[in-house]
Amino acid sequence: MFEAWQAGAERCADAFAQADPKERLKWLGPDMSALSSITARQMETWAHGQEVFDLLGVERQEQDRIRNIAHLGVSTYGWTFLNRKEPVPEPAPFVELTGPSGAVWTWNDPQADNLVRGSAVEFAQVVTQVRNIADTSLETQGASAARWMAIAQCFAGPAETPPAKGARHKA
Repeated sequence: MFEAWQAGAERCADAFAQADPKERLKWLGPDMSALSSITARQMETWAHGQEVFDLLGVERQEQDRIRNIAHLGVSTYGWTFLNRKEPVPEPAPFVELTGPSGAVWTWNDPQADNLVRGSAVEFAQVVTQVRNIADTSLETQGASAARWMAIAQCFAGPAETPPAKGARHKA
């Protein structure tokens, strides 16, 4: 099974290497650019991989490549609300995340009263719904930031309820 997965992953990587990053691709949700599709595949592999690491009780060795998933999480702020047929609160919160290397990444305009701050890995866990915000050390300020992190969803498909507090963790 691993060999079949590896061969499929290599074919997918080869196809993406030849793609125009701006080319629009069909997907379950709205069409997306090839670049966004590549990031989404990385996000799915990472998120489902986190579930395997959790089940095995193994700590994953993270790298700054997690920034791609954090960026996808920030980019899907509006999608999280629209997917639930809720108005999108404006402005989007300021996001300040620390990567595994210690690098600090920011998105959106600085706002002391509307922000998400903390670990990029924990942020990625929340937006991919492999962790509940309450099971992380992420800090939120403001109602919009708190609501977003309570329902964040950076993947296509119908609105999903995030895991309950304490439901997902390393075994």
